[in-house]
Order: sequence, then structure tokens, then C-alpha cells
Amino acid sequence: MNKRNVIFPLSSLLSCALLIALCCSSVAAQTQTQPQTEKPLTSQELVQLVYQLPQHPERRDVVVEEIRRRGLGFELTNGMRSLVASKSGNDALLRRTLEEAERRRENPAASARPDEAQARDVLEKTRTATRAALGAMPDFIVKQLITRQYAFGTTKNWQPLDHLTVAVSYRESEGGERYKVLAVNGVPTATAEAQERSNYEQESGSSSTGEFVTLLKELFSDEAKTQFQAVDTDVLREHRAIIYEYEIKLEDSQQTLLYRGKGSDTQVARVGSRGRVWVDRESFRVLRLENVATDIPVGFPITAAANTVDYDWVTIAEKKYLLPVSATVEMTSMAPVKSFDPREGRAVERVEIVQTHNEIRFRSYQKFGTEVKLLEDDDFPAEPPKKP
Repeated sequence: MNKRNVIFPLSSLLSCALLIALCCSSVAAQTQTQPQTEKPLTSQELVQLVYQLPQHPERRDVVVEEIRRRGLGFELTNGMRSLVASKSGNDALLRRTLEEAERRRENPAASARPDEAQARDVLEKTRTATRAALGAMPDFIVKQLITRQYAFGTTKNWQPLDHLTVAVSYRESEGGERYKVLAVNGVPTATAEAQERSNYEQESGSSSTGEFVTLLKELFSDEAKTQFQAVDTDVLREHRAIIYEYEIKLEDSQQTLLYRGKGSDTQVARVGSRGRVWVDRESFRVLRLENVATDIPVGFPITAAANTVDYDWVTIAEKKYLLPVSATVEMTSMAPVKSFDPREGRAVERVEIVQTHNEIRFRSYQKFGTEVKLLEDDDFPAEPPKKP
């Protein structure tokens, strides 16, 4: 089977490099809906649910499911929004679920969940539309503005690592994406004139590839058994969308995690995956894709990996195409970290939990052959971020 990798290496700042190769196999569409038979949540019930979250953040999904199943029986005020944000750490999924429940309360007809037949029909039309669009993808070039951060432990207390400006060219005839680093922290690099590569891992730090075609191509491939379930509705960038949760079981998955440590230390593990996909109810196109690695083997250096890609319409050579406009990549790993030990009077290496977070913005889509230039108004300042 023809496979395509999406790579996420972690920083050599920590004396190692981690790569995640995402090869998601898909699809057999299975959709279900859950009838809303219980009474809507009262404000008191919602408060009781969210007050559990500071001590039990793992119950977030239970709260989300309760809101989806029962809906809201009261007007969602700014005070309630603030309370939920403070108790949940401003969790994005919980925030979106609340807002959609409020839209459903205000206008049940416009925000109604599709029945099983409707959900299946939308999914099949989306599969057809996505395949056709990927087959008609033009050769293009785009600029990626990447902010990379890291944190120790599981605090998500992000510290700046660096900023990258990367030129990405897509040519189907040459196998897809090619990458060239133009600047690090706003300073043009010596690699700017170098030959394009299949990734940009030559720069220490986490990187990702494949947001343009690979993820969607694999998601809607006939060669796997992805299970889909319609779980909610949403409004994303003014588009009415159906949210499907999906799962690729380990035995059917082509997704792998690849860890590269010092020297030739390389470990590979096959994993499953799950996530959510936002589908436009009118154009039958994917607006957002979330992917989370599952069934990671016990003892593997990478313990968690997730990414999100947002798609929107962009213009290339006076034609509209649905392409990535932003993405995030997060990873947690057990990595060797060097630090000064005052008791021993020297630097020592310990294995610690390390998280990384990349925010990616896609700018200036153009027809292939156009020169990508560094511009003051959309690139990063020529100044390295402070490091602890």
C-alpha cells in the first residue's frame, strides 16, 4: 500500500529528536445519533459538573457528553461562560460544546443534529468531494510561520523555543510537499538557498509535514476501516458543520510513532488513532481535523501525540481551493534533559516528562514558481526568544 508519513520530531535542545509518522488508514462510514430524551441541564447541574474538573480534568469528556445529550435549559450568560472557562482551564472542546448547545437552545431547527441517514449521506458526499478535490490539487507554494514552545512535566506552562519561517512547495508530480527553512527567529538562514527537503527536521525542534493532502487522503481511503459517528453540530467560521468522531483501531492502523534519540537510537511503534472531523453541511468539505494517537505501547518514549488542522478557502491563480490555514501539534515524551546539579557541581542528564507545542500559520498561497520572500509584516522579528 502506498503510504505517506507526517513527521513530528521533538527538539534536540533536549538532546533527542522525536518524530511522529502519521499514516491514518480509513474508512467505512458508520454513523449513529443519540436521541435527546432527558430534560435539559439546569444551571445548577452544569455548575456541579464543571466544579469537578479542577480536581478531575479527566472527566471533561463526561461533561461534554452530558451537554451534548441533554442540551441547556437556560440562557448561557457571560458569567457562566467565565465560570466554565476558569474551572476547565479554558478547554476549547468544552467551550465549543457549550456554544453549540446554546445555539441549539435558541434555534433548535437550524442546529438540529442529523438523523442517521442524513449523517451517512453527508459523510459519503464528503468522501467523494474530498477525493475529487485532492485529485485536482494545483502545484502551489506557501509560507509557514511556526511558533515552537516546550514545557516540563504536564503543566503546559509553555516556554518559547524559537520561530521558523518555512517555504513549502507542493507538486503532485514530485511526490507532494517539499520544505525549505527561510529564517529562524527572523534571521535568514544559511539553508535558505539549499535544496528543498521532504521535511525541515534539520532545524532542532519539533516539525510536521503532510497537512495539505496526506491526512485527508488517508482519512477517506478505502484501504482501512475507520469508524465514524456523528456526535454534534457546530458553526465554524460561519459554516454550519456536523462533527463526526472517528476511530482507527490498532489492528487496522498505519499510524506510527518514531522516536529518534542520540546517535542511531531509533524506536518505532505502531499505534491507533481517534479524533474529530468538522464537515460543512452545504459544501461537504472538511473544515477541521483533529487527530490523537491511541494504544501507544507502555514504555515507549512518546506518551501522547495530537494535532489539529483548520482548513479554509484560499485563492491560487484566481481559483478557490480548500487548504490549511492554521495547525497545532502537541506531544508529550520522556526525554533526556541536561541540567546543572549543585550537589554534584556539574551538569547531569535525567529523563523527564517534556511537552512540545507548535502553532503553525499558513500564509501567501501562490502558484508554484513564485518566489517566497521574507516580509516584515508577516514574519517574526530578528530577535531570538528568551530561554530559561
